[in-house]
Amino acid sequence: MALSLLGEVEIVKLLTASKGIVLAVVIVLLALVALCIFVILYKLIQVSQAQSQSVTFLDRFWESKRLDDIYRVAEGLKASPLAAMFRAGYVELSKIKKRSAEGGESMHDRMEDTANIERALQRARVSELTKLETLLPFLATTGAAAPFIGLFGTVWGIMDAFLAIAAAGEAELSEISQPIAEALVTTALALLSAVPAVVAFNYFNRRLKVLSAEMQTFGNDYLNIIRRHFF
Repeated sequence: MALSLLGEVEIVKLLTASKGIVLAVVIVLLALVALCIFVILYKLIQVSQAQSQSVTFLDRFWESKRLDDIYRVAEGLKASPLAAMFRAGYVELSKIKKRSAEGGESMHDRMEDTANIERALQRARVSELTKLETLLPFLATTGAAAPFIGLFGTVWGIMDAFLAIAAAGEAELSEISQPIAEALVTTALALLSAVPAVVAFNYFNRRLKVLSAEMQTFGNDYLNIIRRHFF
């Protein structure tokens, strides 16, 4: 425990001792670490809510016999992409039923009505996926760019250390270890932001692929039900 605390104190000292370009790199990387933590927690809550509410919605969708009852349930599940797709299809279907009540429709009109519902479902699907993918590019960019930012800080810090040695003519190991250690801290910070960002990006990307497949399947099932009962 004592060694661990001592190590943490030394790292803090190295961070606070940084200066110039290395300090700027440290600040950028610390900001990336903080932002990554925020984004990961935010996406975890958002995706978890989307999946849990979608499970709840599907249970009610297959249990209920009336679309208006399902619509009321969907109104209370704002985080569910499946509920959003249902609402979009239901609204479009209501418009079509209203037009049908005002006058007769030909077979061509009915085919066009079905296509309108399908397009409404597709628009809702794309819109929901876009919302769920928000901030994922940040994780991908951080995972790709942070190591290079850290490497830049390390190279610059080591270069400064050797330039100082060259100016002095000679130096003891104890004199150059401090600036080199300060430079290497930027690489550690870079990995601290890049590794969780890459892992989180792949994790959320996988969960969104599952949600996207569920949305596609639900859209097809919903459209088949509408065709069977209303057309």
